[in-house]
Amino acid sequence: MTFSESIRTCFSKFVTWQGRAARSEYWYFVLFCFLCQIAAGIVDSVLGTGFKYMNPMTGVEQSMFYGWVYMLTGLVLFLPNLAALVRRLHDTDRSGWWYWIALVPLIGIILLIVWLASRGTNASNRFGSDPLGGDLGTTFN
Repeated sequence: MTFSESIRTCFSKFVTWQGRAARSEYWYFVLFCFLCQIAAGIVDSVLGTGFKYMNPMTGVEQSMFYGWVYMLTGLVLFLPNLAALVRRLHDTDRSGWWYWIALVPLIGIILLIVWLASRGTNASNRFGSDPLGGDLGTTFN
């Protein structure tokens, strides 16, 4: 799956919790979200819409890298990203509820990243057919 196909797929399935997502679909969409957040931070810096805080050491008001555009971008990308994560876990034959393991300090997020980066099941699993089309299990049944 290409970068643009991944973005189109994830936005068209932004609340689809069933099915499976290939590694390329998920990681290309994560890259897209990362680039969008960086661009939103730059837009906030240029427009001056970054959140401001008072530096306690100097007493000078400073602006943070992120602001309203960054927050709005995060809200728009939240559901598509979560749905893609759940479908990616389905590809590894795990329930989407396993994303809660990220709340376990250090070990949980490492385990989740390993699962998200690992190869999905080759044939059909309980969540659907292979998104890469290599499903030979139904051919010989």
